[in-house]
Formats: sequence, structure tokens, C-alpha cells
Amino acid sequence: MQVWAVANQKGGVGKTTTAVSLAGHLVHRGQRVLLVDLDPHGSLTAYFGHDPDRLENSLYRLFQGPGATPEVPAAELLLPTGIDDLALLPASTALATLDRQLGSQEGKGLVIRQALQSLAGRYDTALIDCPPLLGILMVNALAACRLLILPVQTEPLALKGLERMMHTLEMIMRARRDGLDYLIVPTMFDRRTRAALDSLRQLRETYGDKVWEAVIPVDTKFREASKRGVPLPMMLPSSRGARAYEALLRTLLGESPEPLRAGGES
Repeated sequence: MQVWAVANQKGGVGKTTTAVSLAGHLVHRGQRVLLVDLDPHGSLTAYFGHDPDRLENSLYRLFQGPGATPEVPAAELLLPTGIDDLALLPASTALATLDRQLGSQEGKGLVIRQALQSLAGRYDTALIDCPPLLGILMVNALAACRLLILPVQTEPLALKGLERMMHTLEMIMRARRDGLDYLIVPTMFDRRTRAALDSLRQLRETYGDKVWEAVIPVDTKFREASKRGVPLPMMLPSSRGARAYEALLRTLLGESPEPLRAGGES
């Protein structure tokens, strides 16, 4: 099972949209996909109609056992999404208390990695939606994944959040024995605004080939898909946003398509 994490230390940059959209395309390709919500805000969980404020069985229980051994098997926490071959490991707001509760307990940075290993035979790909803060949940996500996707809204404040994320990534890379590949994905791009154009140029100048060569455009259809609880690629595959994520997926899988470029978002 391939494990991808979607992270940035700034909220509102398109992490959940990225995870859901990529999942939709993967299911369309015939894959069995697991979505993992590690954000205490529970946006990914709420996307599919579950209330993170009321869930008793959530990822929180994985952290209640000794070391990296969960209190209950991860398989018992799976929730349906209403879509065949797409399952969810949900978040609850209780996840926000973990850093205070766990302190420096050994083994807690590998809880999610071990949980996903226990589910490896069920799924082809797992996508982890990360919290916007450095803590035990972010450490777990970065320890579990083999590829890190970094959505960055094309506006100046989001670039500052990316700087913090890159410092975190450097620390994690020093601690890992194996490598961790990553790709910066410009999101919410509106070529009509100077701020978006300038931010995109700055991203490319600063991070070079670690920035995806295309962009995810602004598309109101993402909001409509969220209201319906369906990934946009399944609701409206011909939309700008769905086609952009299809191009991103081809890049992540090492395929060689004609990508959607910044000047050709429509």
C-alpha cells in the first residue's frame, strides 16, 4: 500500500480538497483507497457526513494503548463514505488533546504507521489529511508516508506557512533513515490577480523543481462537491478542478501527460 500525506502548517490551503480529489481519481482508476483524517478539526470526516464532535470510535483510540500498540484494531474504526472502495479512518476533536496527554511517551510517533501496516492488504493507497500544527499527529503522518504533498495557496501569507513546513520537513528528514519525497502544489490559483501570479513566481524561484509544474485553479465546483459529500472528480469530472487534480495524480504516479499549466487553467 502506498501512503501519501497532505500537509502544510497553515490552514485553508486546500489540504482536504487535495486528499479527497486525489482519492476520487484513484477510485475511478479501480484502486481501493483509505482516507485518514489526522486533523482535530475533522474537515475530512465531516466531508463524508460524520460529526467529529460526536464520534466515539475515532483515530483517537489508536493512541490509547501502550507504545505504538492501539487500544483497538484500526479495522474496527473504519467508517463508510458512501462510495464503493473508499473508506475513512475518522478524526474526532479529542485528537487535539493528544500532545498534552502523551507528553514524551515512547513509540507514539509510529502509531499511524503501524495502524496502516495492519490495513495494507485491504487498500492500494492511503491518503493522510494532516493537521496544520507541528505535534504528535504531524510526526505520525510524516513517519508513515512515503510521499508528502504540500498544497500552497498562491497568496503571500501562505508562502510564510510553507516556510514553517519546510523547517519541519528538514527535522523529520534528519530523523528518518529512508528518504521522503515531496511535491509542492500551488492551489487556489487565479491568474486574474497579481497576488497569485507573484506568489506562483516566488514559489518557483525559491523551491525550483520541487514545485509542481501546473496549478490547481480556483473552482467553485469544489464547494458544491463538498456540500454533496462526493469527490469532485466523481461529481463533475470535466470541471477545471477535477481535471487539474487528474493531471496532478498523473505526475505523482510518474506518468507523462500533457499537464495543465498556470496559463491554461480552463
